[in-house]
Amino acid sequence: MAIKAQDVKELREATGVGMMDCKKALVEADGDFDKAVEILRTKGQKVAAQRSDRDASEGAIVTATAADGSAGVIAEVNSETDFVARNQDFVDFAQSVADALLAARPASVDAAKASVQVDGQPLGDALTQMTGKIGEKIDVRRFEVVEAAAGGTVVDYIHPGSKLGVLVEMTGDGDLAEAGRDVAMQAAAMNPVAATRADVPQDVQDKELEIGREQARAEGKPDAILDKIAEGKLGRYFKDNVLVEQPFVKDSSQTVAQMLKGQGADLRRFVRFALGG
Repeated sequence: MAIKAQDVKELREATGVGMMDCKKALVEADGDFDKAVEILRTKGQKVAAQRSDRDASEGAIVTATAADGSAGVIAEVNSETDFVARNQDFVDFAQSVADALLAARPASVDAAKASVQVDGQPLGDALTQMTGKIGEKIDVRRFEVVEAAAGGTVVDYIHPGSKLGVLVEMTGDGDLAEAGRDVAMQAAAMNPVAATRADVPQDVQDKELEIGREQARAEGKPDAILDKIAEGKLGRYFKDNVLVEQPFVKDSSQTVAQMLKGQGADLRRFVRFALGG
């Protein structure tokens, strides 16, 4: 039977699949719109199966925050190539995933794929459909939800290119949005290991102390002062790697902690995602 151009156009608008594939599906379905949709969905599942073992290491970091700043989510949505990662369909899909994760706040990626609704279907099915539509493996590698304490706010930042993003949880009585953006940009640029000294894992501190002792011992320092030298080196490590102790990138004459104090703000925690990190 003859397939009308308008039917092909409507199927493309409904599924996002290419015009030629839509026409072929309508021909196979004898013009039945719903059957054509199922044919395209099945094709998408076949493409997904064929590409399930592919390495999806490109993609984008995306964020979403509640309108009142009470919560935020950061996620890594992957594709096989950077070319696809810059495709508007992929960009829109990745953002819809972030929005859905924020709304549902699931416990894990597996739970999200089974239950989080994206475009009216479970995330796992949406990923399969997107894989069929784009022709590359599309996946969600990880995400994290941050919920603000009472009176606090969550601020997000995506570095140009969408390969790096940060969420920060801020408290205080100042302009938390402005202070939070400055802190998030600092975290993006300087890649700190923790927000405060107390957040640095003990095994990391122990390792730095041991490195300090060995360096001092190699320099011929007396055993009696090795611990003191190591503590000094650990202090310098904190200043380089703890976010609030780092020199503020916009004004290196003050630390991030000093900047925050002047802004009437305080940093509780941050989450930094780099693509593939």
